[in-house]
Amino acid sequence: MDIKVAFSEEPAFVLNTAGELLASRPVLNNLVLSLLHARVAQHEPGRYWVAMERGKAVGVVLQSPLTFAATLTPMDEPVVVAMVDAIAEAGISLPGVNGAAATAASFAGQWTERCKSAATPFQGNRIYELLEMGKAPNVEGRLRQALPRDRDLMIQWTRAFQTEVGEPADDAELRVDRGLAAGQLWLWDAGETTSMAVTRETAEGVVRVSGVYTPSDRRRRGYAAACVHTLSKHLQDSGFRCILYTDLGNSTSNSIYRRIGYRAVAEVLRYRFG
Repeated sequence: MDIKVAFSEEPAFVLNTAGELLASRPVLNNLVLSLLHARVAQHEPGRYWVAMERGKAVGVVLQSPLTFAATLTPMDEPVVVAMVDAIAEAGISLPGVNGAAATAASFAGQWTERCKSAATPFQGNRIYELLEMGKAPNVEGRLRQALPRDRDLMIQWTRAFQTEVGEPADDAELRVDRGLAAGQLWLWDAGETTSMAVTRETAEGVVRVSGVYTPSDRRRRGYAAACVHTLSKHLQDSGFRCILYTDLGNSTSNSIYRRIGYRAVAEVLRYRFG
């Protein structure tokens, strides 16, 4: 197989070069697509690789921010090998990788051999798609978009959420400001604000729901379920496909989303290198 790997620091290059590939599997490629569109809209340093075979894109790897693990699309084994070789030959040291389970495992294995580095799997996720709307939870309150007056609370909750899931929390203010400006922050209001959810950039008709968070003193009352159910119905009624990622280690959230009407479509693995 004659596979060539092209490198760029511009996310638009990937959308222009690999747009057909990414659009062919919009659910599995949603994270890559939404990150690319977000970087086009708000520039942030990044590295982008596209594997080409016979003039067609067959795989994408991106790293942005530059301190984050690489995120990749599903790829066949020869494409993974070509990607690993190209990145390693450029002298780039990736901190980890994130992607569809089989591809991420293959990439991690090739990376350990090529770079003499350890690879440790540390999180398994499942991609769910809303395929049948379940019954609405019997929970008091209503869904509303976050407003500028909610900014301080949203920053506090975003930091708490990032800490709980093991992500750096130093960009919480930036995330909230961008989310408010884009109308992507949603709240469950039951007389007081009780839960939040975030919608990511729409890509190929697919919207990813993320950042679902309820403060510890308001949990186990159904607020998050009501928030996600109502938000998902709103998005579906607007003509979008809805997806979300869950931690396979969290049986509670997985069961809640299944009751709402989400069904598992793929598994994702995250590896740490070094």
